[in-house]
Amino acid sequence: MVPGILREVNPSSFTPRVVSIGPFHKGHTNLKSLENKKPKYLKELLLKVGPLYEAMDTCVKKVRGSIQEIRKYYYEMKTYTDDELVQMMVMDGCFILQFIHKLPITGNLFSDNRLRSRNIALDLVLLENQIPFFVLQDIYDLTVAKLRPETTLTSMLKVLLDLINPFEKPLRLENAGIESPHHILGLLHKFYKPNFKLPEITEIPRAHSIVELDRVGVKIMPNNKLTWPMEMEFENLKPRHKPTLRIPVVRIDNFFEVVLRNLIAYEQYFAVDNYVTSYAMAMHMLAATPADIAKMGKSGVIVSHLGSNEKASDMISSICKNVNLQDFYYIKPWKNIARYYDSYWPKNFGVFRRTYINTPWKIWRASGITSELQLYCTAIGALIFAALMLFADLAIAPANNRTAHKK
Repeated sequence: MVPGILREVNPSSFTPRVVSIGPFHKGHTNLKSLENKKPKYLKELLLKVGPLYEAMDTCVKKVRGSIQEIRKYYYEMKTYTDDELVQMMVMDGCFILQFIHKLPITGNLFSDNRLRSRNIALDLVLLENQIPFFVLQDIYDLTVAKLRPETTLTSMLKVLLDLINPFEKPLRLENAGIESPHHILGLLHKFYKPNFKLPEITEIPRAHSIVELDRVGVKIMPNNKLTWPMEMEFENLKPRHKPTLRIPVVRIDNFFEVVLRNLIAYEQYFAVDNYVTSYAMAMHMLAATPADIAKMGKSGVIVSHLGSNEKASDMISSICKNVNLQDFYYIKPWKNIARYYDSYWPKNFGVFRRTYINTPWKIWRASGITSELQLYCTAIGALIFAALMLFADLAIAPANNRTAHKK
């Protein structure tokens, strides 16, 4: 399912580390520890709704009724019988629901328990580590819905997805919409959906990095007025205020890379809107170098846990490698940035500040306009010297007269 040209850039981003879900990675030796615990999770969940075997039989019959639809999700996997695939769906579905039910939703995000939970949650959003959403919904309706009728599967999964959401702003249920997603990763994708219609695009304006924008006086600030989680906006309307590019605050770490790579692979594989790909491309344009990352860090729009700015810029750059961008959801702010950058004053102010204010001694080594400055300075110096000599002569003359009179 993951396009080969994306997998070859970083295979580990698409490979589960702790738990396998569905048939693609089932049986991998490094995943056996949690695989052996799945029956315990299933038993804990089913015993809450009735006798174990009765509840199990009900779930199996429900899932078996959708076996042909399930096989469409795994058409490349011919090695499992219908019974084996049904048993796998029920086991994995019950594991996911019971795992979420037991989540430690409070405490330090980087405590041992939370880190373990986050690692499992990260595996549950890998593109090739999914079960169909309708299967999970059926099992949920037969189990959790009977215990907690006030909640929904989407709200329950939001607790899981909040663990691996790299953005500072939490996910919002209203962003998920009403249409059923393909799977858990598809639900995360819906949480990031913008609330506007993509404008018609003829071409993407030339990109400018954070350092380039800083040179022409653009201020970088966190976007705290988000209408969608990945929104960037450019403000240049307020008098006496610097033009400002607002960017959503994001945590740059290994989770960020895995989440974005799988969402992008999902967009490349399925016929869905590619707003996550757009975000990755926009970040690649802005954070082209370690210097850009450093300025973004100082501005508070990124929090990097990678140890160096070089690693962060390399990661953002590699995420976009071999990616096909069909639409660009930042066309409006990018056009406004290009219009501002290409205007006469900001462009020349940036050159002037970089050349003469930041390093004033360059004035005396420069050419062109600086040679005129040298000429003006020389002329002014000559005038000052002449004036001083004149004042000196005037001061000496009376003294000479007094000396002559005494004689």
